[in-house]
This record gives sequence, C-alpha cells and structure tokens, in this order.
Amino acid sequence: MNEIQAPAIFVIIPAFNEQNAVCNVVSEIPKNLVKEIIVVNNGSTDNTVEQAISCGATVLDEPRKGYGNACLKGIEYLNGKPVKDHDIVVFIDADYSDYPAEMPKLVEPILKKQADMVIGSRALGQKEKGAMTPQQIFGNWLATTLLRVLYKVEFTDLGPFRAIRFAQLMQVDMKDKTYGWTVEMQLKAAKKGLKSMEVPVDYRRRIGQSKVSGTVKGTIMAGYKILWTIVKYL
Repeated sequence: MNEIQAPAIFVIIPAFNEQNAVCNVVSEIPKNLVKEIIVVNNGSTDNTVEQAISCGATVLDEPRKGYGNACLKGIEYLNGKPVKDHDIVVFIDADYSDYPAEMPKLVEPILKKQADMVIGSRALGQKEKGAMTPQQIFGNWLATTLLRVLYKVEFTDLGPFRAIRFAQLMQVDMKDKTYGWTVEMQLKAAKKGLKSMEVPVDYRRRIGQSKVSGTVKGTIMAGYKILWTIVKYL
C-alpha cells in the first residue's frame, strides 16, 4: 500500500506597491513549513517584484487590478502544478500587518484533520493600537453578524491571513476579483458545508498606507462590495 505523503503548503501573497514590506513577509514565513511562496504582483509601479525575487519568492504578474484578481492568478498557477487535493494553500497580505511566523497555528488544524479552512482572526488576537481603523472594525462586525444571521456560520473576522485545503479551495470556486474575496470564501465554505474554524492571530500597523482602509473611496467601495457579496449568494 502506498503511503500518503504529508501535505505540501503553498503560500499566495497578493502585492501592490509593497516594496518596503514584501521582503519582510517572505523572509519571516517558516521555510521548513512551506514548499513554495508565490507573490502575485498586482500592477506595482515600485520595486515590489525585485524585492520579492531577492527574498526567494516565485513572482507572477497580474496587471488587472484587484485583490481577488491577484489571488485568482495564484490559484491558476497552482492549478498548473501537480498540487494534490490534501495540500494546503495559505493566503497572507504583503503589507507586514500579519505575523508570518504564526502560520503554523493556521495550518495545524488542517494537518490534524480538524478543519478544511482556518481563518486567522484579528478580533480574537492582540491588535497593535491603530492597526485597524474604526471603520474596519465596524465593517468586520457587521459582515460577520450578517454571515451568522443569513448563513448560520460563526466568524469574528474576515481576516486575509487564512489557510484552506486545496481540494476545498477548488470546491468553493472563487470568483470575486476585488474586495469581496475574503467574505466570498467564508460564505461559500458555509454553503458547501466545509468545516471551518478560527484561530487568534496578532496584528500590527502595516508598512505604508492601506490602499483600501487608508482612503475614503477605498473604504466605501470595500464596504459596498462586501455587503453586496453577502446578499448576492443568498
């Protein structure tokens, strides 16, 4: 009987103008844990690509702007590789707001077959003062409340730091190209009956200004898209 190999772990990092942060993220990911680190350059005009390459990441180009577009590019890349159903995909932002060293906490429940998907919850962890804006905190509360009421699933955060088994990532069939990416994954996981859980993760002030919560337009657009996504899949 052939032995089943231990799951390989792949990391996808969407990045737009994160030259000052992306190398920190790549460098602090536990290298003994992961098989490949994939940075998806989402139309950067700075030295994000050069920095990511210098730190040892595989770099893909996705010129179509949008967080979801970048994540979908990473998934497309993995689909072209011999990735197994039981392998694990981790998503983390390139702005160094999450702690890459906490990655084992996210993948452990999947490795132990306790979950198909694990969300790193900033609400359950320790947040540095000013790491999340009041509108982010309120938006997360509103979105997770709607998920509980409409989809009967308990989450405390839409945190971008997350892990999911590859087979289940394919099963949820992600579509969103912009701000609705995280909530789409969580509500689809609920609709598909996946076993989801949260683990506390710490969160700090990002390097540089957020392209979403750092602007009025970005905040409004993200809030609208998240709410629309929640209603769209009912």
